[in-house]
Amino acid sequence: MDLCRSLLAPESPDLLRFFYERVLKREALRDGVPEHVAIIQDGNRRYARVKGVSSFDGHSRGAETTEMVADWCLELGIKHLSVYTFSTENFDRDEAEKEYLFELIERKLLELAVSEKVHKNRIRVRAIGRIGLLPPHLQEAIRKVEAATSGYEGMQFNLALAYGGKSEIADAARSLALEVKEGRLDPRDLNEDSVACHLYPIGSQPLPRVDLIIRTGGEVRTSNFLPWQANGSSCPVHFCAPYWPEFSRVEFFRAVRAFQTCRGRRAASNQ
Repeated sequence: MDLCRSLLAPESPDLLRFFYERVLKREALRDGVPEHVAIIQDGNRRYARVKGVSSFDGHSRGAETTEMVADWCLELGIKHLSVYTFSTENFDRDEAEKEYLFELIERKLLELAVSEKVHKNRIRVRAIGRIGLLPPHLQEAIRKVEAATSGYEGMQFNLALAYGGKSEIADAARSLALEVKEGRLDPRDLNEDSVACHLYPIGSQPLPRVDLIIRTGGEVRTSNFLPWQANGSSCPVHFCAPYWPEFSRVEFFRAVRAFQTCRGRRAASNQ
């Protein structure tokens, strides 16, 4: 009877959501989680327009969502989280917005460098992309957080900055061509592993295969994000309507379920 009263109370939607989250989390842990989740964080500016706030506020709230998602990944034991933070196309935005974004990203990176949670969980933070295109102050923040977490083997948190998938592959091809020209690589030895070793982050352990892509904001495309690591179009993608600042635990667990469902179908088709 007490449970019935609770479910009929005005706050019952929150109670139902609580139980729904618990069910989804239990199923996620039971059926296995993806090792590498890549997220296209879309909708900060549209969220701001709907809420009647500045685009700067939308980006700030989006950064808070990124922090929460990192916590959810830790909760499920996901090993790699890659987030599309600033693309090569984003350089076309107006100067005021770019300046705010660079300052916001810098501030968040410096917070990560000294974060008790980061060091307690041994989270390694890395930036991937054409980092040299970013402002010097942001490049310095990247160096600080990478140095502060370089020896960690817990969750790997990758921020795609000045990133484009085509640019990444072109940069890898250019590097391989130089090795061939200098006699350090025989073209006959060139294979997929050779290419992977020249992808971002350059000079460090490459990103593993992406197991799940999540895109918020209602768009149904992957926007040049980690095409090589996602193995072309074979990686499952969870497209969802909420703008990034509205992305919830329930939607995150649904995305994990989408990965599990896709993996189950593949296993059945191979039998």
